[in-house]
Amino acid sequence: MDIEKIVSEVIKEVQSREPEPCAASSLSARAWEVPSKLEHSILNPDVSRDKILAECANAKRHCVAAVCVAPYYVSAAKEALLGSGVKVCAAIGFPHGCMSAASKLMEARECVKNGADELDVAVNILAVKSGNMADAKDDFEQIALVTRGHTTLKAVFEHSLYTDDEKRSVLEMAKSCGAEYVKIQNVLSGKGADAEDIRYVKNILARNMKIKIDGGVKTLEKALELLSAGADRIGLTATVAIAKEAEGKL
Repeated sequence: MDIEKIVSEVIKEVQSREPEPCAASSLSARAWEVPSKLEHSILNPDVSRDKILAECANAKRHCVAAVCVAPYYVSAAKEALLGSGVKVCAAIGFPHGCMSAASKLMEARECVKNGADELDVAVNILAVKSGNMADAKDDFEQIALVTRGHTTLKAVFEHSLYTDDEKRSVLEMAKSCGAEYVKIQNVLSGKGADAEDIRYVKNILARNMKIKIDGGVKTLEKALELLSAGADRIGLTATVAIAKEAEGKL
């Protein structure tokens, strides 16, 4: 009796009876991973400390990647999230990045001191638009040097405001300075998060850096589209609704 042959035939028989996974089950597997890719943005100018604490509790409940807060709230968020695994991300130079290099550097240092795990650092848009890439690089590089080894550094890339040449220059500058992420931001343009923009950035940077994107992401379907296009993180305010929908797919 050829045992191996019998086993092989049984396996083939079982496999032939198993249905192909449907789109819904495939979606469910991917959807369950979505909360861990979300950065809960709590940056509105009318946010109170109580609101920060409540939103941090939501972030812990749904095990998101990070909360993104203004420098003023870094200490409060860090205390609220202690031991949870949810990171605290501080928005540095938000949104234009056009204050003095010294003030931006001091802001970054204070946020690291107060417990920020990650920094979203706005590139100096005025310097870029004026053709002064050396100023933009010096500004960003100073922060990269003092935070290296302490925090995850993301370069904010307000792509809709740049020409193609400026886009490439900003992305190459961020890479050369050692940023771990490019954050494709849409605050100033009003343009929504777009999978094509992710592909554009990846085409220039290849696999050298990770990508975060924001811009009106309101549904699980949109989040999955952006992640499929190559995003590693998504910044948004509709975090709880999308996390609940993703968890419901389990």
